[in-house]
Amino acid sequence: MFTLVQLDNPPPESLKSQILQMVVDYFSDISPVSLTPSNPLYQLYQYVIGYEVHLYLQAMGSSPDSSARLILALDDQDPSRVLGFALYLPSPDDAEACTLAYLAVQASQRRHGIARAMLQQMITRPPHAELACVASKMPIFEAMGFRVLAARGPQVLMNTRDHSSDGMVAVQDLAPIFQSKEVRQIHAYLVQQHGKKAMGEAEKKRDRLLDQMARQAQALVAERRRSALH
Repeated sequence: MFTLVQLDNPPPESLKSQILQMVVDYFSDISPVSLTPSNPLYQLYQYVIGYEVHLYLQAMGSSPDSSARLILALDDQDPSRVLGFALYLPSPDDAEACTLAYLAVQASQRRHGIARAMLQQMITRPPHAELACVASKMPIFEAMGFRVLAARGPQVLMNTRDHSSDGMVAVQDLAPIFQSKEVRQIHAYLVQQHGKKAMGEAEKKRDRLLDQMARQAQALVAERRRSALH
């Protein structure tokens, strides 16, 4: 069994390290760029998403109107063990709205209702919630009460209502992370390890994957709209 804990301030380091490890371990599940380990860019994107979540956690509590919120599922038998987390962003312009940034559950703990419980708790805070997911995850969120709104790049935009909130959310700007010294060093290492040609092919493979995911998202959204008309 598990216990849900809501945090408005940064989690203790012991819990934060487990969250960041889950982000790395389940990168392909939670990232909008669902690369596989066979792609040489995998490590670079792993670092970027890990650092992005680190920044969200670090900023929690610094600005009540815009900082992230965190729901943790902790093991009843060992409360120091994180079984899952939901990181979401409340809208400073709309007290009823929020956007789910990341959701993950330990692989060994899935299908036990943890993700559903975390989402239900998130929705009771502000009842108007939005998320974006890859097409393959869409039925999972539909089963949890989210509705399909539109395709957005390689993802499907979903909401607990039939429209998005007019409120804004404060998302992390990834451009400075991609331009950081650390990312440049990782990229240089990968080029040295795999070669320029292989890295160029990896970028093309990534772009083809994103195009394919975008087509899948558009097709599923169109299918849902046709179903709604009949």
